[in-house]
Amino acid sequence: MRSTPSALDLSRNIDIAITDIARYTHLSPADIERLGSELDEIRSDIEQSLGASDATYIRRTILFQRTLDVAARLLIAGTRSKAGWALGTAALGYAKSVENMEIGHNVSHGQWDWMNDPEIHSSTWEWDMVAVSSQWKSGHNYRHHVFSNVLGEDDDLGFGVMRVTPDQPWQRKHLLQPLQNLLLALTFEWGIALHDVDLARTNPSRRAQVKTLVGKIGRQGFKDYLLWPALSLKRWRRTLGANAVANLARNLWAYVVIFCGHFPDGTQKFTPDVLQSETRAEWYLRQMLGAANFKAGKLLGFSSGNLCYQIEHHLFPDLPSNRLAEIADRVRPLCEKYGLPYLTGSLAHQYGSTLGIIHRLALPDNFFGRDADVSQIRPRRRQLKAGSRRRSALRAA
Repeated sequence: MRSTPSALDLSRNIDIAITDIARYTHLSPADIERLGSELDEIRSDIEQSLGASDATYIRRTILFQRTLDVAARLLIAGTRSKAGWALGTAALGYAKSVENMEIGHNVSHGQWDWMNDPEIHSSTWEWDMVAVSSQWKSGHNYRHHVFSNVLGEDDDLGFGVMRVTPDQPWQRKHLLQPLQNLLLALTFEWGIALHDVDLARTNPSRRAQVKTLVGKIGRQGFKDYLLWPALSLKRWRRTLGANAVANLARNLWAYVVIFCGHFPDGTQKFTPDVLQSETRAEWYLRQMLGAANFKAGKLLGFSSGNLCYQIEHHLFPDLPSNRLAEIADRVRPLCEKYGLPYLTGSLAHQYGSTLGIIHRLALPDNFFGRDADVSQIRPRRRQLKAGSRRRSALRAA
């Protein structure tokens, strides 16, 4: 059963956590199981069709990324003009983004483990940033993807530093979260690295994890800020500056993509009650309600690691990213069939919505007073109710 929202929650267009997904969506247990079966069929179809073209895709992506990285570094160190430096730095930033989003993130999810290629396997890949892949997999692949958007279980809800749902009690420190949001965007790789270690705070091996992280930071810093500049000889300053700017650009882009997939207006949060006896089909439904997409063509999709399809990624996190557009073509009609929302919009809209949530929830719950207008019920709820009416009509027919 869904808790009754206050006038303030509705007027500010921010949902409170769902306690009973079936009642919230007006789906019967039979409806949910049928939905789960249809999603299982999509998974099976994709898994059975994986083959040479998919393997070629990821190998070409890695070759492209590495070639662009080398070309960018040669341009940065080999030209004297500011334009050449700017072009080389932009290319290096893009190469780092592709390595981080389309390669590192997706390889670490095990999306290419079916190839049995030790170079492109989740157990061996180490990505080009300060976070440790093995620590990230523990926090992200398990805690986040299994317990997506469940309060007290998913540590990625606000990454432990921001309030992203009114169910999280307001504290004075939240007044600073617009500034914390900006700081996290600029230092996103560091935020991820420290967050992943903090996920193991009750683990007796935490000291070993910290040691591993410090080692990775040392190697990454040596490569970016000592080795590459040293190889540039007299032009080491150009390379040092380019590496810093490229890392910053990568951080900002990864932050935007991740936040647009998880925190826009309409993404739902859940209480731990939903985990009681949760079936696979109910898990699917939670993923569909808790994630958001943004509209993208092939280039923007590739640049975002195909996380413009965050809904599909959350449904099938271990299926190759190059197939998510194809999966989306089948998931969206399912949402229409079952009267479920399919949250999507332009990248600018989704990010603006996310910023709105972050800034509104930085303020105390009573900041706007308790006599707020309750007329602004979100379109997402109207869509759910319309879906319920469509299903009732179909059953009656």
